[in-house]
Amino acid sequence: MGSTKDDSPADGAETNSQALASDQGIFSEGEKVLAYHGPRIYEAKVQKVEFLKKERKYFVHYLGWNKNWDEWVSVDRLLKVTDENVRKQQTLAKNQGADKNSKSGRSTQIKPKSSNDTKVDKDDLRNSGGRGKKRKGDSGVEEKDTGSTEKLMKIQFPSTLKKQLVDDWEFVTQLGKLVKLPRNPNVDDILKKYLDYRSKKDGMIAESIGEILKGIRGYFDKALPAMLLYKKERQQYHEAVTDNISPSTVYGAEHLLRLFVKLPELLAYVNMEEEALTQLQQKLLDFLKYLQKNQSAFFLSTYNGGKSFEETDEEQED
Repeated sequence: MGSTKDDSPADGAETNSQALASDQGIFSEGEKVLAYHGPRIYEAKVQKVEFLKKERKYFVHYLGWNKNWDEWVSVDRLLKVTDENVRKQQTLAKNQGADKNSKSGRSTQIKPKSSNDTKVDKDDLRNSGGRGKKRKGDSGVEEKDTGSTEKLMKIQFPSTLKKQLVDDWEFVTQLGKLVKLPRNPNVDDILKKYLDYRSKKDGMIAESIGEILKGIRGYFDKALPAMLLYKKERQQYHEAVTDNISPSTVYGAEHLLRLFVKLPELLAYVNMEEEALTQLQQKLLDFLKYLQKNQSAFFLSTYNGGKSFEETDEEQED
């Protein structure tokens, strides 16, 4: 596969229908498998097997990828390692490489680009969420293969929030400081405050605003453990989020802002009309302006959560 440990498979992809026709045998812990993730098939290893909501679920690690991308999948995402399925994996990789080659004129390259965990570096922040190029440094997400890059939503971050993201990255990765948890206000509090703000400003509660905020909360809860944490924050997450507590009740504006860097690529997998996408973009920009307006109240000016945890064996790759 040729990937580094900081590479990450495409995110936000839905189950590939081709998997439904695959060999849906029973997979066991420790078994090496092939797993669909987005439009490709990756080598993976089953680490846990559990029954969740009367369905057998498999916790898989993508071989050669950062453990941040380990996830629970259902059986229709997995294939047995057979000659036929390996050929299918190679065919999908070739087709995708040829497709990108024909569009870009570049040499065919199957190896994915790498990302630095969830790092949002300073160069990417100048263009946060807005360049229609496939990049991994700030998003950890490959562009949608069937969609053109110009259809990616563009989110222009206010300059003070760009600085907030840079400071956030420096506190955690360079200074070894963490956000002290639980945060007050937490993500739920901020979303409710914004809803109240919009209701007073508009003189009514817009149903669409409520649905969007509910969607942001859902995205945040699912994305946080998978793609919004730096390595040094993972142990803190496991200690702070227990007993099925929603991350949105524990984390605050610092981690919520990271979500907005990744939203354009995540939303590329949502089938939306162009007009609806434009309206959503305007509403998300309004929310960011609200965060900027309340920056001193919502964000920490410095992180006092103590030094970060050292990497454990759990972070090492196979």
